[in-house]
Amino acid sequence: MNRVYINNLSNHVDEEVTINGWLYNKRSSGKIAFIIVRDGTGRVQGVVSKSDVSDEVFDKIDLITQESSLSITGTVKEEKRSEGGYEIQVTAIEIYQVADEYPISPKEHGTAFLMDNRHLWLRSRRQHAILKIRHRIIKACRDFFDERDFVLVDTPIFTPTSCEGTTTLFETEYFGRIAYLAQSGQLYSEASAASLGRVYCFGPTFRAEKSKTRRHLTEFWMVEPEVAYSDLEDNMKLAEEFVSYVVQKVLETKTDELKILVEQHKARYGQSTKRIYVYSDDWDRYESEMSPALRYSFSVQGLPKTNLSQRLLSPGKEGIFALPFQGIPVVRIEDWRRLSKVRTGAAR
Repeated sequence: MNRVYINNLSNHVDEEVTINGWLYNKRSSGKIAFIIVRDGTGRVQGVVSKSDVSDEVFDKIDLITQESSLSITGTVKEEKRSEGGYEIQVTAIEIYQVADEYPISPKEHGTAFLMDNRHLWLRSRRQHAILKIRHRIIKACRDFFDERDFVLVDTPIFTPTSCEGTTTLFETEYFGRIAYLAQSGQLYSEASAASLGRVYCFGPTFRAEKSKTRRHLTEFWMVEPEVAYSDLEDNMKLAEEFVSYVVQKVLETKTDELKILVEQHKARYGQSTKRIYVYSDDWDRYESEMSPALRYSFSVQGLPKTNLSQRLLSPGKEGIFALPFQGIPVVRIEDWRRLSKVRTGAAR
């Protein structure tokens, strides 16, 4: 048995292989069936023709349900129309377990329901993509500091005292003494920096701040560098290089996963980037001065000069001078700095 992973199918064209995984979806048109199998590295379509397999094999397709555990064996064929560019001409199917009715269907589900079924929700495309992106972010964080001769010093999760505010501590009993879940590894890293010069810690952090929102984190992973004899300029430079490095590594290696997130976001919310025309007699100068943060928040471009004489700008509801041009808001350059406080509406 030549067992391979889906992300390596390009190395096995016209070879017979076996894929172990789970059924993602299936459809049939009578004498031919299509089954989509995932194995953690990707998804592949298996084509099962009734004329090429025994009745026993073809009948198994009716038995398997979404997320059933199975193996498929067949020949890898290049197919540009399929996801990943390859498909498998299936000759054999082995079923290990037929799943009961899978609770997470293609329809829309509420967050509370999905969190109650978190162990299954991880199998969805979006959660799968997020976890792979998170993995790459963590690797990039470690690589960044390792390449700059920082030393990783793991700090305790149980601590005897607070690092920051005492009201945000999770308290626990520790062999007859009071201990707290770590808010930060900062105090330990400061001591380590006096020995090693440049250190960092990277691990779980806990904050007991009360909140009624889902977006408030009580547990998260935090990376904290400490550098001896470092001033504010050094800190700013290091932070800027760090963020740039991590983003670049993710963009270089996780394009497919990012596309999944973008596609699903657009499908659910539409095109949400705010688009704005800026009215100015000196657009080129202003464009060069625009901060990256504003570029990220808004898709901005100068209003074509040929149309300036045709536009009469008037005060908007929120003090922004705006009239639409081709359905896109127009703002005066003098009002631009207030844009972060104004909702301009999304261009669908």
